[in-house]
Amino acid sequence: MTNTSATNPPKIELHLHLEGAAPPAFIRGLAKEKKIDIGGIFDEAGHYKYTDFWDFLRVYEIATQPLKSPQDFHRLTLAVLEESAANGVIYTETFLSPDFCGGRDVGAWREYLHAIREAADIAERQMGITLRGIITPIRHFGPEKARETARCAAETAGDWIVGFGIGGDEKSGHLSDFKWSFDCAREAGLRITAHAGEWGGPESVRSAINDLDVERIGHGVRAIEDLALVDEIAEKGIVLEVCPGSNVALGLYPSFRKHPINQLRDRGVKVTVSTDDPPFFHTTMQNEYARLAEAFDWDDGVFADLANTSLDAAFCDADTKARLRKKLEQAHA
Repeated sequence: MTNTSATNPPKIELHLHLEGAAPPAFIRGLAKEKKIDIGGIFDEAGHYKYTDFWDFLRVYEIATQPLKSPQDFHRLTLAVLEESAANGVIYTETFLSPDFCGGRDVGAWREYLHAIREAADIAERQMGITLRGIITPIRHFGPEKARETARCAAETAGDWIVGFGIGGDEKSGHLSDFKWSFDCAREAGLRITAHAGEWGGPESVRSAINDLDVERIGHGVRAIEDLALVDEIAEKGIVLEVCPGSNVALGLYPSFRKHPINQLRDRGVKVTVSTDDPPFFHTTMQNEYARLAEAFDWDDGVFADLANTSLDAAFCDADTKARLRKKLEQAHA
């Protein structure tokens, strides 16, 4: 059987931050065009520079400063999807924050969303990659701003905006503080995920399950520290959006071999693989696959199962899933 690390099979990605996927050269160029000073966030090689997770959040927010208009996000979306498609991604769900797209004003948000969707349509026609959006408030911006974001989500929910989640600093406040926003999004028909179990520990995973009734969890890997919780996740069929390269780059685990993704999978948890904020963590989807194959001897069969699990867990409609399923079946026939 061919080792997947030597091939480029079709991939489904469920955990990608649009601004966090911006190539550094793209952000530098945009800042230069607009004469915006964002100095100090790049190293000598031109990569994003940060010291830890909380400094990463600071640098992330600075890097969004040149993104001032719907047209900027149109260009960003094309740049990100071109990179994803080159790595074999045929479907991706990206986190979108109205905080960065019109300041949570519904009218402005609609203009940004229109520009992003236009770019996504171009990428689908030209690159064969399908994009859908998940709206996320920023946790450390607080519950009141999250309510504004939830209203933006509810007003634009549909066949393209398919989910609602939450990102940012897991140690800021409690997930229960955001229940109103999640209830608002759920009532609008949006599917539910939440970042937890990265820096917040297994207790944050329990909170995501009990307080927000999630069906997916962003990261969730710290659940491994509580095996009863792991078994609960498996029994409930909750899907983990695992980002191994991100976890290793930020120092949560020392290496891929020490990462718990394989243990979680062995205990029956539905795991998926994503890049999170790929240029910040010097990774790609192809790189994630190669490093997982090397660390755990995963072969083509494991990666085919991973892709199907990811597609099952995707928030898109049934027709889109059927079309994507055919692509997976053809590739793995």
